[in-house]
Amino acid sequence: MRLSVTSWSFPQLTLREVAGVARALGIGAVDVGYLHRSALDREAILADPEGEAQRLREALGGLACANLYHLFGDGLSGRNLALPGTAEANARDLEAVLRFAEAAGIPTVFLLPGIVNPGQSRAEAARVAAESLRVLLDLPGARARVCVEPHVHSWAESPSLVRGLVEETGVRLALDYAHFLCLGFRQEEVDPLAPHAAHVHLRQARPGLLQAKFDRGTLNFAALMGTLRGAGYDGFLALEAVHQDYMGTLGDDVLTETVRMRDAVRAWQGA
Repeated sequence: MRLSVTSWSFPQLTLREVAGVARALGIGAVDVGYLHRSALDREAILADPEGEAQRLREALGGLACANLYHLFGDGLSGRNLALPGTAEANARDLEAVLRFAEAAGIPTVFLLPGIVNPGQSRAEAARVAAESLRVLLDLPGARARVCVEPHVHSWAESPSLVRGLVEETGVRLALDYAHFLCLGFRQEEVDPLAPHAAHVHLRQARPGLLQAKFDRGTLNFAALMGTLRGAGYDGFLALEAVHQDYMGTLGDDVLTETVRMRDAVRAWQGA
């Protein structure tokens, strides 16, 4: 298991600057997406996947790219997987995104599962999202790279709902325990999802708080790391403390929390 930092953790830094922070912390990889000053240009990726892959490699300056966080539209709702009638357009975009990931050497691309859209029930959102995912996962190379991150405010807010999606589609997960702990689930209720992880986000949390200071949360990271190892997970561990106007995460010192999480992982690994 190797560490990465999420580029959106540092909203005022360019991607080259994020890479510099990662390098200074001794972390050899960066997760990228379409958020803040480090944002990739989604339209440019769709138009010229291979050219944008080369530009990403240059920006990272020799660091690996651990994961791409891909949004089909704007925010949580735009062309989300649970929105009827979006699968065909999303599949066209994902074909180009997968070409970009292949050219850039990005092992995984994570998507969001979708929300309960106006007029839907949670069950209807789950059904549409599963249908959409089956279309996307049929694309060449998709099953090897695509994963989904269950999150607060999605239709997939419980471990049981997520297990249902995995069983129906075979999709792998970008697993972030914090989203479940925030909603009141115990860590051991999330553990059965670990064998389905293709990518992992790490940050401290507790009931009612998506992100907590390292020594004020309830996640047991030694136990979490042991669960991942027991599940055979050997991918990236993305350090994802954030500073953004979402779920009360504007008040944390991101750099301090990133370093504390890095050190906790290294201590468990015996590094």
